[in-house]
Amino acid sequence: MDKQQYNISENNFEQCIKCTVCTVYCPVVAVNPDYPGPKQAGPDGERLRLKTPSFYDEALKYCLNCKRCEVACPSNVRIGDIIQSARIKYGKSKPKLRDMMLANTDFVGTMASPFAPIVNFSLGMKPVKYVLDKVLAVDSHRQFPKYSSQKFVSWFKKHAEANQDAYPHHVSFFHGCYINYNYPKLGQDMVKLLNAIGYGVHLLDKEKCCGVALISNGLIGQAKRQAKLNIESIRKSVIVNSMPVIGASSTCIFTMRDEYPHLLGINNQDVRESIELATRFIYRLIERNQVKLAFKSDYKARIAYHTPCHMEKLGWAIYSTSLIKMIPGVDFVTLDSQCCGIAGTYGFKKEYYQASQEIGQSLFDQIESAKVDLVATDCETCKWQIEMSTSAKVDNPISVLADALDVEATMKLNNVELR
Repeated sequence: MDKQQYNISENNFEQCIKCTVCTVYCPVVAVNPDYPGPKQAGPDGERLRLKTPSFYDEALKYCLNCKRCEVACPSNVRIGDIIQSARIKYGKSKPKLRDMMLANTDFVGTMASPFAPIVNFSLGMKPVKYVLDKVLAVDSHRQFPKYSSQKFVSWFKKHAEANQDAYPHHVSFFHGCYINYNYPKLGQDMVKLLNAIGYGVHLLDKEKCCGVALISNGLIGQAKRQAKLNIESIRKSVIVNSMPVIGASSTCIFTMRDEYPHLLGINNQDVRESIELATRFIYRLIERNQVKLAFKSDYKARIAYHTPCHMEKLGWAIYSTSLIKMIPGVDFVTLDSQCCGIAGTYGFKKEYYQASQEIGQSLFDQIESAKVDLVATDCETCKWQIEMSTSAKVDNPISVLADALDVEATMKLNNVELR
């Protein structure tokens, strides 16, 4: 039966009460008059598109998929899903070479890592930036994240893997592209922290990029293939090996939990609740009095926390902020976090760069005014955007905890004895 023929939507646009609060909270509307806004692009547009696809508006490409409209909606309309589903179903524009390069993080990371010093140096050169701008339309102002010469997976297999079975409890770690190719230290901090509370860390049998960049760049077939592979590996971990799957990236976790079924049609209901952010996992252990943390007496830092958009949608910022506040030497600063503007690959593209920076400006001003030692956030692309646009250093809450942790005292508190 053709759903379009019978004017039935797979999304819940019928629940929209036309209050327009989603438009008020949309970060794009304020800086880009060409974007019709979430209400018109989402539920209003869906009514028309169900009658005829010719009502599809290419201006939907300006949507960041930040989900702030969904957070604000009093009727729980999946506005962002409606917009992204329309782009997948009706969009006519094909991915450019630039889009494919930005979206294929595993391929580019694998190619870049062996030549990391050369790649990092080259991407910072003005002539290279000029060529990327003029030929590929990657804005010349955008700074690229540095690549690491040693991938996290290589470090883990060489230095950590052999010891993980000795711990009394076990989890699987979805490390993601950023940790593997750009910032292995965050993965190392994850292992350090989890080991200290008695958890052995294991890699999934197979792992691909979560696919968020593929989805946003229109490479849906590839996104589905990678999602299926990831979910199969997660099922083996959760159902066969009885190990939950945790990650450090709010966007990766959000994508696997919510975007896989909503946008890619990948059923994950049997394992969804066993996929979670590491800070949530650790906080809940502490809340249940199953583990305790001990911190260095000389650790002092003024730290602000930025809530990433997908973290806001998950509703999990409380776990990260609560853990940071547990560190006795932390002077915690609460930010009125708005979208930072980068939205994954969105802020790299020449046609969106200026809007990306304008969206994030109020956040950048807050950070500069706060005069903090560090900004903590659970999203790697937020880190790139904030570090590029402010004088602040940015790190993941897991690294904050690992740096402040007294490992020996924590192991003693948790009676961790290696088998």
